[in-house]
Formats: sequence, structure tokens, C-alpha cells
Amino acid sequence: MSVRGVTILDMTESRPTLDEHLTGPELLRWYWLRSELAALARSLRVPAHGGKHELTARLVAHLDHGSPPPPAPRRRPAPPALPEPLTAATTIQAGQRCTQQLRRYFTAVLGPSFSFDAAMRDFISDGTGRTLGDAITHWHATRSRPAPQIGSQFELNAFIRDWHHQHPKGSRAHALTAWRIYRALPVDARPSAGAGTP
Repeated sequence: MSVRGVTILDMTESRPTLDEHLTGPELLRWYWLRSELAALARSLRVPAHGGKHELTARLVAHLDHGSPPPPAPRRRPAPPALPEPLTAATTIQAGQRCTQQLRRYFTAVLGPSFSFDAAMRDFISDGTGRTLGDAITHWHATRSRPAPQIGSQFELNAFIRDWHHQHPKGSRAHALTAWRIYRALPVDARPSAGAGTP
């Protein structure tokens, strides 16, 4: 069967109701929005904070065992802002995060295409004692590297990138249609991200 040029598998199985009667394995078989998971967590009196994967793990534990896993350790408080004006000689502090202050500086120096990718996030996080000039050198040195793996919490981003790789002339609208079809299937019935043609 094909919908707008996207080949899909049997869709006779439908997503179950997201409630306290669901089992952990069944919860994991389907795609849920974080907002849906948070609403279920609140209805079960399970903490609804954290990222989607953390929240999902907490819900699976509650549905299967009646209690959430121990909470993740709290993040350390952010260090104070770096002293202005930022220059290439500014030293990165211990515990430095990728802040809006740093984004403004790097965008001004490197141009509007700058973004904190994995290479830059790691450099800043592990860069205690290095300078912003060192970070700029690192940015230029990592531009020719292949695109990194997209974290599993960014399932849509990974799908869209894989789909466009297999359908370079496909539109974003076609990719999003393919995504909606893909996410409506249980995990064990999904085709590859690029299945179908635009």
C-alpha cells in the first residue's frame, strides 16, 4: 500500500489507549509525544520532569512494577556568565555550558550558520582552561567531519535526515508525511526510515 508515494506496511493494528492499563513493553512499541507521556505521568502521580527517554523509563517502571526508578542526579548549577567583552583570549570555566552568551559570540565571529553541534558542545563541556580562540580553531577543524549520529531522543531529526538521504529530491512535506506514517506503526512493524519514494 502507498500513501503519497510512501510505501507502508499493514496498519490494521492501532495504537492502544495511553493509560494505567498499558504494560511497559506495549508502551515501548509505539511512538508517543513527550506531552502525552507527561500527561500519563501526572495522572499516575509519577514525576513528569526530564527528557522523553527518562520519562519513558520512569513510566515503564511504574506500569510494570508500580514504582518509578530512582531519580536522576540533579544537574550542577550553571557557572556565572563569562566576563564581557568576550574575546579569543577568554578562558572557558569549569562546568561551562553552551549558553546564549557563547552563541552570540560564536555567531558574531563564525557567522549566522554557527550552531552548537556535538563537537562544539563536547569541546565547551570539556574545555576548562582552554580559550574561546581554541574553540574557534576546533570549530574549523571539525567542519569536514561526517555528520554525527543523532541521539535517540531526536527520532524525528534522524528520520528526516535518513529519508532525505534516500530521497534527495523529496520535499520536506513528503518527508513529514512519511514520518507520520512511520511513527503510527508499532516499532516492530516499521520499515526503514527511507521506505517509499517521494
